[in-house]
Amino acid sequence: MADDLVLDLAELRHLQSISKRPRVVSLISSEIRNLEKLSEEAGSTVTSQTPTPSTVPTPIPTAKVVSNPVLNYVTLASFSWDQDNDKIKIYVSLEGVNQEKMETDIKPMSIDMKFHDVQGKNYRCAIPKLNKEIVPDKCKVVVKPTRVIITLPKASKGNWLDLHFKEDKLKPNMDKDRDPMAGIMDLMKNMYEEGDDEMKKTIAKAWTDARSGKAADPLMGNR
Repeated sequence: MADDLVLDLAELRHLQSISKRPRVVSLISSEIRNLEKLSEEAGSTVTSQTPTPSTVPTPIPTAKVVSNPVLNYVTLASFSWDQDNDKIKIYVSLEGVNQEKMETDIKPMSIDMKFHDVQGKNYRCAIPKLNKEIVPDKCKVVVKPTRVIITLPKASKGNWLDLHFKEDKLKPNMDKDRDPMAGIMDLMKNMYEEGDDEMKKTIAKAWTDARSGKAADPLMGNR
C-alpha cells in the first residue's frame, strides 16, 4: 500500500506541473494533500508494527551444592576452670582460634564448643552434663591469642563442688525393702572412698569397733 501511494503522488505531482486550468490544479493539489496524509499515516503504522528485538534473559547460574564431608574433631578433654558466687569460667588452651569459625551449643545443663580449622585441625570441648544449671543467653565466649575463655553465669548463686554432674554418693539409699544397716554401710563406704586420710582412719576404726562389739555381744551374735 505504501508503494502505491508513492506512485500515485508522483503521478499527481506530474499532472499538477503540466495543468493549466486553476480548478484542475486546485483539485490535483487537494488530492495530493490527502495522499500525503495517507502516506504519513501508513508510514507511522508500518513503524509501530515493526517488531523490536526482544531481550533474551540471561539464565542465572545454578549454584552447585557441595556436600560437606563428615568432620573429625580432636577432643579437648583437659582444661581449667574457676568460679565465684555468680559464674563459672572455663579456660581452654588453644592457639590460633578464629571466632568466626566457632560453633557453640550452650544449654542450661550442657555446653558443646567446636573450633574449626585451627592450624588445619578441628577441636571440640564438650561437657554433656554440668553440675548445675546455667543461663545460656548470658554466656560469653572470648577468644585470646593462645586460649578461649567461656563464661557461664549460674542460674542460682552458690559454690559448685565440681564442673561435671555427679550423683550424690553421700545420700543413703532410702529403699523401704532394703536392710537399714546395708544403707548405713554403703554410706560409710562412700565416705571412706571420698574422704581424706584422717577420715579413712576414723571410719576404719569405727568398722573395727563395730565388728568387735557385734561379735562380743551375744544378743547381736545370731540374728
